[in-house]
Amino acid sequence: IQSKAIPLLLSHHGDFVGQAQTGTGKTAAFGIPLIEKIDPSAKTVQAIILSPTRELAVQISEELKKLSKHKRLRILPIYGGQDIGVQLRALRQGVQIVVGTPGRVVDHLHRGTLQLSQIKHFVLDEADEMLDMGFLEEIEEILTHAGTERSIWLFSATLSGQIRGIAKRFMTDPREVKIQKNTATTENTEEIYYAVQEHNKFEALCRLIDHAK
Repeated sequence: IQSKAIPLLLSHHGDFVGQAQTGTGKTAAFGIPLIEKIDPSAKTVQAIILSPTRELAVQISEELKKLSKHKRLRILPIYGGQDIGVQLRALRQGVQIVVGTPGRVVDHLHRGTLQLSQIKHFVLDEADEMLDMGFLEEIEEILTHAGTERSIWLFSATLSGQIRGIAKRFMTDPREVKIQKNTATTENTEEIYYAVQEHNKFEALCRLIDHAK
């Protein structure tokens, strides 16, 4: 997805739909072109990225900070469960990129603490997961606050009827890139997870490392 999306997004100024499985590097696929298009001298919100969970919002934010370390951009994750005062202070100081969950972004819009009318880029990451979690109304509300002078980049593992509906309503002649499912990940990778208590995570990780030696 990176090899196909990055050159297109760097040169293309319109809407975009990228279909690729989770774990194929979508963050860099939209993050690198997005960083190149942000003006670091302007202290206003120029881009917003919606993600389905706070964990993913934090992950995206941290990766963008690494990718943009030489441009000194201000990137802020906003999500439920974090002290909203921290987010309010950061927004007042000036942020160029906001990475947020739909519920908390709507909260800020209702408070008047987040303005999206002047943004240039709107990214929907893992759009299918957000819809599966019931965020359709929040997504549509946020999109209506984004003004018209913005491009929308939508990334999703699947392109359901609901996602097509969002594209039809809010996007204009989007360019599409699709990565075939059977070539998205290696067949030699085995995925295993263990459910542990939060306070036992580090000890469990150490035991797994010792076992794998």
